[in-house]
Amino acid sequence: METPISRFKYKWALGGLLILASLISLGLSLVHTRLNGTESYSFLAPNLVLAWIPFAAAVAAYLAARNRITLFLIMPVCALVWFIFFPNAPYLLTDFQHLALPNTRSPLWFDVILLIWFAWTGLLLGLASLYLMQEIVTRMFTPSIGWIFAIAATTLSSFGVYLGRFLRWNSWDILQDPLPIAKDMYDIIRHPMSNLPTYIFTILFALLFLFIYLTIHLFAGVIREGKNK
Repeated sequence: METPISRFKYKWALGGLLILASLISLGLSLVHTRLNGTESYSFLAPNLVLAWIPFAAAVAAYLAARNRITLFLIMPVCALVWFIFFPNAPYLLTDFQHLALPNTRSPLWFDVILLIWFAWTGLLLGLASLYLMQEIVTRMFTPSIGWIFAIAATTLSSFGVYLGRFLRWNSWDILQDPLPIAKDMYDIIRHPMSNLPTYIFTILFALLFLFIYLTIHLFAGVIREGKNK
């Protein structure tokens, strides 16, 4: 008889890999601090914690959506938390810009490896959480609407990455004081030509995220086809 653990073994394995990747990233961060004697990359650990929030919210939403009662009581709250914090996962990709600042005594190759581990872990957390949320939407509506949701969420999150990286807003600001963020967003929408770099960054970042997401989807389909032969 198939058990819940065997049915979800790949999801359990993915969760385990994400935890392992996070632990390795944090371990490398500690080594980096020891090598330099300073906490020049201390921002990586909090950023990774923030990247875990949308994944945890997506898992909670996925579980809540399986029950009719929790579907309407808990799932919307989890989905809102996921939407607010989702940009924090791909945001770690932008931390590579710190390589341009010669503020560490560790070898450059170690800094590169360190940032790759954090960026890749954050990216995987974002991809996994998006997959779970898309699966919820697909189950509630249709696969086409599920993909529309995925594209819209990716585009909005890319805009959120821009707000965080270059305007220095974060997800907590949306909850604590949303009016200044809303004003900045309104100015960007109202004056598109003077904010052209914002639109270019958002489009290019969204395309990158979607390209990776689609590649993983297609690769999973190839594996399934191989098993069915």
